Amino acid sequence: MPEHLSVVMPVYNERYLVAESVRRILAVQSPLISRLDLIIVDDGSTDGTRDILRHLAAAHPERITYVEHERNQGKGAAVATGIERAQGSVTIIHDADLEYNPEDLPRLMTPFVHDAADAVFGSRFLAGSYRRVLYYRHSIGNRLLTGLCNIFTDLNLTDMETCYKAVRTRLLQSIPIRSRDFRIEPELTFKLAKRGARIFEVPISYAGRTYEEGKKIGFRDAVLALGAMLHWWLIDDIYKPDEYGSNILVGMSAVPHFNRWMGDTIRPYVGARVLEVGAGIGNLTRGLLPRDLYTATDVNPHYLDYLRNYAEAKPYLEVRRLDLTSREDFAPLAGRYDTVVCLNVLEHVDDEASALQNVRSALEPGGRVIILVPQGPALFGTLDEVLGHKRRYTREGLRAVIEAQGFRIDQLVDFNRATTPAWWLNGQLLKRQYFSKAQLKAVNLLTWLFRRLDAVLPWAGASLIAVAHRQPA
Repeated sequence: MPEHLSVVMPVYNERYLVAESVRRILAVQSPLISRLDLIIVDDGSTDGTRDILRHLAAAHPERITYVEHERNQGKGAAVATGIERAQGSVTIIHDADLEYNPEDLPRLMTPFVHDAADAVFGSRFLAGSYRRVLYYRHSIGNRLLTGLCNIFTDLNLTDMETCYKAVRTRLLQSIPIRSRDFRIEPELTFKLAKRGARIFEVPISYAGRTYEEGKKIGFRDAVLALGAMLHWWLIDDIYKPDEYGSNILVGMSAVPHFNRWMGDTIRPYVGARVLEVGAGIGNLTRGLLPRDLYTATDVNPHYLDYLRNYAEAKPYLEVRRLDLTSREDFAPLAGRYDTVVCLNVLEHVDDEASALQNVRSALEPGGRVIILVPQGPALFGTLDEVLGHKRRYTREGLRAVIEAQGFRIDQLVDFNRATTPAWWLNGQLLKRQYFSKAQLKAVNLLTWLFRRLDAVLPWAGASLIAVAHRQPA
């Protein structure tokens, strides 16, 4: 199916070129593009560009969205403003200086239409139809920065600094953009990589400008780009705050040793046909595969996109949206599984009984459910609130709610005793609303010790794992 394309054009003092740039974009036609609209952001121009843009926007009100910054804030800020207003299924960034040819836009759409791409970069160094021969030192610097980017991200890009970055709009609008200048290029690349995006490259034409013609990129920008790469390699700022808590929950990907411990704990109870409720970005899923059938589910659309990318070339892994409280979502799954895995989900729902009835419906007779919940009502604090927890459980309370819905408890296991004091300290005493990077790294590094202490510490675990089987009706 053809894609609806939104083109974001940041503009600053381009009075001699901007009208032609707009004309070329609006002239693009392709069977791969169902609709093309243009979002122009004037970033405080002072050379007469603004008057030209106002005239163009008035002449094409059905195709141009025009926004003005009162003062110059930088390319990154202008791009962020434009992205907020994008309505197409795909959004691409296009500079106004005629270095890039809009006739290449249909070529960038091909991987979206035919290969389920999440992002497509237009590469000036692949075999394009043409490119202007200019500065050798610039090309060396670009290749050096791209090479370093590839080392940090484990991608194999040929042109990280390209302006032509086309991205699924829903994905792009969920990524926080902090850079206010040309550092947006490495920032966006690193964040797409960390989000697990399916990135493609296609060759594009390029007619770069000389400094005499108004080129604005220089050595200082290369140094800043290097600093940005180091920054975004270390910092995982890859989700805007949303109703799903994506920006908080994704932090658990930074504790792979802890996730492996969780997987090792429940693996002996996991069968061959598994339904995982609330899979997130697959932190647990990876450790339980492969299986005869594994269905990874979530309600967060960003996590589902990530899981679908991960499921490529894994015929045993299917991904679907599933709300634990929705009978309609569970109806097609009746009796399909021998195991349902439900970790850190039950505490988020208001109606536990309906949720467990849905879980029961997905299991074959005698099938097993594995549930992990936060333990200890006395620990409930700010961390629980920001994570959307409705409650923390006692052993007796969890047993009662599970067995009331037609299950028989096989085991109740305290899990992760070592962090119980830390949870109380952060949530009750310090009133924190996030997990610091230092804390997560410490948990990951000390997981080997936590595993050994778990059986001997005298207090209850921060979490409680219940293993139960479905009883006959």
